[in-house]
Amino acid sequence: MPRINTWSVLSTALVGLVVGCSSDAAAPEDAQDRVLRMNEIQVLGTHNSYHIQPQASILENIARFDSQETADSLEYTALPLLEQFDAGVRQLEIDIFADPEGGLYYPRRGLRVVGPPPYVGPESLEEPGLKVLHIQDIDFETHCLTFIDCLSTVKEWSDANRGHLPITIMIEAKEETIPDPLDLGFTVPLLFGPEEVDGIDAEILQVFPKEQLIVPDDVRGDAATLEEAVLDSGWLTLSEARGRVMFVFLNRSEARDHYIDGHPSLEGRVMFTNSDEGDPEAAWFNVNNSLTDGERIETLVDAGYLVRTRADADTQQSRDDDYTLQEAAWASGGQFVSTDYVVPDLDFSTYFAEVPGGYVGRCNPISAPPECDSQLIRP
Repeated sequence: MPRINTWSVLSTALVGLVVGCSSDAAAPEDAQDRVLRMNEIQVLGTHNSYHIQPQASILENIARFDSQETADSLEYTALPLLEQFDAGVRQLEIDIFADPEGGLYYPRRGLRVVGPPPYVGPESLEEPGLKVLHIQDIDFETHCLTFIDCLSTVKEWSDANRGHLPITIMIEAKEETIPDPLDLGFTVPLLFGPEEVDGIDAEILQVFPKEQLIVPDDVRGDAATLEEAVLDSGWLTLSEARGRVMFVFLNRSEARDHYIDGHPSLEGRVMFTNSDEGDPEAAWFNVNNSLTDGERIETLVDAGYLVRTRADADTQQSRDDDYTLQEAAWASGGQFVSTDYVVPDLDFSTYFAEVPGGYVGRCNPISAPPECDSQLIRP
């Protein structure tokens, strides 16, 4: 089916305003919202949006027993989530660990090599449910200890700012063991099997009512597959998407397979998935490096997919005050450009990331129609 050109609706509304021929003509912002789709804009996101850098003594021991490069890569702290949203961020990334019985991540064994007890975290870690941290026992400081806490903060801001641009939240299910050179007995994460991936959806729905979410069923509509829908302009318009939250499962592992199993084209699921072209559920892609993969990002965006890419990684761009990757990311058309530096870390440089032009959302240079006006995109 050919894509329908609905931009004449916007043009008519604008003409009506200019000549005064219609007293009830839509405001230009609203008229554009009714035709501009989610995949036709770009927004700023954050990487490991919950993260607080480890204390200095832990970083020193990571450098000693692993590498200085690894320690350097963890030396960043995200703004609290509410401050991120107020600063214009509309995409988050949250890492989760399965903990159905509670208490698995209450011990913090890495603390044993850096100082006196206690070697445990807050008591909320003893409660059952998904936990939020970066690396068990080592890199565990976070703005929200549990997934429910993180989601509740997002909902608090969303409810207080109804009509915001849609928020996208990438979820990474963490399962990796880590080296234990001092034989401290580091925690072995639980794998995300069928029950655990179902639990992700359950916790999301515990916080958000279905109508506040953008789920695959909303996008697929009557199409045979989710991919067919997104390649035929199936993404919601901004008018339809405002005030809502979309979740994406970042994993490319058995956990993802469990999530898809029994749910063709993600029917009945809450999250979209990181997939490949040709997969029935393909709608969203993670392509980190626009310097090496810029053409691939452009091709995906032009086809109709959503793509997340990065402005910076492992603190290097901030340390070097280097905007090369960020500039390539925005030019690639990736709809979500994520950063660790919504504000500069002045210990390194004045480097930070923002949407070009200072917008919260701007017209996508690859997928937006030429009539699109970034000044009409409300935050």
